[in-house]
Amino acid sequence: MELNTSRLKLRLIEFSDLEAIHQLHSIPEVDEFNTLGIPENIEQTATLIESWLLANEQQEVTSYTFAIETISNKVFIGLLGLKLWPKKNRRAEVWYKLQPDHWGKGYATEAVNSILDFGFNKLNLHRIQAGCAVANIGSIKVLEKVGMLKEGKCRQVLPLKSGWSDNYEYAILETDYELFKK
Repeated sequence: MELNTSRLKLRLIEFSDLEAIHQLHSIPEVDEFNTLGIPENIEQTATLIESWLLANEQQEVTSYTFAIETISNKVFIGLLGLKLWPKKNRRAEVWYKLQPDHWGKGYATEAVNSILDFGFNKLNLHRIQAGCAVANIGSIKVLEKVGMLKEGKCRQVLPLKSGWSDNYEYAILETDYELFKK
């Protein structure tokens, strides 16, 4: 399964992505707002992605993890996930992380727009949400560009390397998405 935009291909991760995912998680700038922390070794990353691979292979997928690649040169530039709630809730949470040399180029916005389209039009979701550290200005801009609304702030819920961080909660409803896309 894959999703394509004008510049990006989002495809389900494969074990062959291990090196690229490990490298992404080892970058201090990427780790700044990441609660996973920098992996101690590649085996730790392998353990992490094994659960993602297993989830992607289920008959009824409840958690998708995509590799983000540029179409022009097929370079891995990041990850995007969509974690589904129980079916009756018609709800999911999106997360993403990109290589810093691809920040500020609209790739995250493009990837998140693609996953919103997939979530609302293919999975028939009612609500897609996301959270981000209050100091993560780049992610705040992405979430607002795709039409998500800030719904609130959770105090000191993110155990970051720099200490406890507040988290902004964002969401978009299927009706918001329809209006935003017009």
